[in-house]
Amino acid sequence: MILLDRVTKVYNRTNTALDRVSIHVEAKEFVIIIGTSGAGKSTLLKLLTKEERPTGGKIVVGGLDYDKLQDKDIPLVRRKIGVVFQDFKLLPNRNVFENVAFALEIVGYGNGEIKHTVPRVLDIVGLKGKEKSMPLELSGGERQRVAIARAIVRQPKILIADEPTGNLDPKHAWDVIKVLEKVNRYGTTVLLTTHNKDIVNKLKRRVITLKDGRVVSDRANAEYKQV
Repeated sequence: MILLDRVTKVYNRTNTALDRVSIHVEAKEFVIIIGTSGAGKSTLLKLLTKEERPTGGKIVVGGLDYDKLQDKDIPLVRRKIGVVFQDFKLLPNRNVFENVAFALEIVGYGNGEIKHTVPRVLDIVGLKGKEKSMPLELSGGERQRVAIARAIVRQPKILIADEPTGNLDPKHAWDVIKVLEKVNRYGTTVLLTTHNKDIVNKLKRRVITLKDGRVVSDRANAEYKQV
């Protein structure tokens, strides 16, 4: 599903963000990526979503060899990958239904498809009955679940959750994590970056640790051990 083979990203002579990183993630895995600020997590995610290009190495995602992709192919890549951010990035003047529907509108879904699909996805993330609520009327956890619904409404093969609980209290953080686990059970590959030790330790998932742009640990059923 995701293959990085000796991937390097150099921004300048004093900033090598990733240094010969090799990672293989199977379809339907749930993988946690940890590391201190500057370890290379954000760069890794940007390479997967084609926001950045590697300086060296090979990236293959969902059977697509990034070396062979042209600019016109990038939307195809991004349809395979849903992304959830720490700060939600919801449209403040649209209600819950409209925020999720927007992800379908921009790729040309018709009204009938949207009316059928959006309620089903809101049910998955536990927001049935909140369709008409505005973002500011929701808790932080609810807003993050709207963001997850928007990210998965086009049924991506991969969901990247970049510090999705960073701004949430423990209860709402766990609500979000439970939704990510549910999405994973439906067959979506999940990559989660987090600094939350409790989440990592309780999930007991595969944990990849980055330090100074290198993979220094890759362990199954792991707990948080920052190096």
